[in-house]
Amino acid sequence: MIQYSQTTVTDDHTRLAVQLRGHGPALLLLPGQANDHHWWDRVRNDFAGDFTTVTFDYRGTGDSEESAEYSTRLFAEDALAVMDSLAIENFHVYGTSMGGRTAQWVAVFAPDRVKRLVLGCTTPGGRHAVERSDEIRHLLAGHDREAALEEEMYTPTWRAAHPGPYKTLGDPTMSARARHGHLAASNNHDAWDRLPEVTAPTLVLHGTDDRFAPVVNAQIIADRIPDARVHTFDGARHGYFDECRDEASGMVMEFLTV
Repeated sequence: MIQYSQTTVTDDHTRLAVQLRGHGPALLLLPGQANDHHWWDRVRNDFAGDFTTVTFDYRGTGDSEESAEYSTRLFAEDALAVMDSLAIENFHVYGTSMGGRTAQWVAVFAPDRVKRLVLGCTTPGGRHAVERSDEIRHLLAGHDREAALEEEMYTPTWRAAHPGPYKTLGDPTMSARARHGHLAASNNHDAWDRLPEVTAPTLVLHGTDDRFAPVVNAQIIADRIPDARVHTFDGARHGYFDECRDEASGMVMEFLTV
């Protein structure tokens, strides 16, 4: 199993930290909002035995530089720049949360390059999406944001057995400006009009008790992408890919290796 890192410089001269692990066909893993590649730490090796897993730190996170602007479209362009810099022409994509929003654009922008697409705990954005409630927004804006994040990512039973620390609660090194930029990028996402252009076979995954991105969005996305199929994890919250790791990773592996 290889492990390799490099820096990719985008067309606007932003330096992005890139990480590879594994061997085999390429699998691009895209993390959630305000998170770097460590989002995938617990599950990455589930794939690295059969795939060359590729991650990068979004602008403003990890070891990547900050940016004057942030958007899911720009993150998708960064993802393609990363794959270009690695001379990887064709690849699978697995994106969760804001990474799922970014993955939608990657599949739209490069239909001839994306072989299979997995969208987890995400939404199409815009007026067709069912967004989180005001209650959840207030919790995330409160004084105990980290506790609220833990509560919405994982069930109490799972957290009792897996006390953390968790790598899915946001990059603590981010500046306030970058964090605000990521929030705006996620909030402004709207790929609805372009989703029918996705040609890659698509699997949509979601936890039934997700209050960050309500589970109804899974079917909304699947109905918009030709021939997409949906699987939900009963009782799981936003971090289904972590809490339901055995089932979720196994399902993704099966889908990617058909």
